[in-house]
Order: sequence, then C-alpha cells, then structure tokens
Amino acid sequence: MNRFQKSRNRLHALRVLLPVFLFCIALFLLLGGLTSVSDAAAREEASRLHDAVLQGAVQCYALEGFYPEDLSYLEEHYGLTYDTEKYVVSYEVTGSNLMPDVTVIPLRKGGGGT
Repeated sequence: MNRFQKSRNRLHALRVLLPVFLFCIALFLLLGGLTSVSDAAAREEASRLHDAVLQGAVQCYALEGFYPEDLSYLEEHYGLTYDTEKYVVSYEVTGSNLMPDVTVIPLRKGGGGT
C-alpha cells in the first residue's frame, strides 16, 4: 500500500506544479508581447513628431517664403507642441531656402536616450 501511496503523491504534485508552470510561461509571453507593442507605439509616436516638424517647416516656407530658424518659431506661429520630457528634437537650418534637418530622439526615463 505504501508503494501506491507514494506514486499518488507524485501525481498530485505534478498536477499542482504543471498549471503553475504553464501560467508562468503564459505570463512571460504576455509581458514580452506588451513590451513589443509599447516599443512599436513609441517608435510610431517619434515618427509622427518628426513628420509634424517637417510639415510645419514646409507650411511656413509655402506661406512666408523661408524655413523657420528654430523650433520656437514653429511652436509660436504654427501650433507645434510635443512632450519635451519624452523627446529631444534637433532642428538644424543651413539656409532660409533649404529644408532643415530634423532628428527626433526619444528619451527613456531613468537612464539616457536611445
């Protein structure tokens, strides 16, 4: 009888540990997927900011005949807004009639940008 009792205890332990193990694997995969979706959304947001800055600069050129010298001009006259705690925007003008070079750098909280 002892021999059958031990086997039953092993089977019971397996029945308890297997669902816990499967739950942990599913949770790990879910968190990995959420991180991937969050990273893709952040990249898309940075891309949209880049496009908005260029669109404002082109609109200024079309209406006024020159590209703005800095971002503050776009913010004041063309309604450009963005979260300065999330992004650094590099806006470099080489001439009033040349398209500016725009770079959007996302910042990560707690340790530098990428």
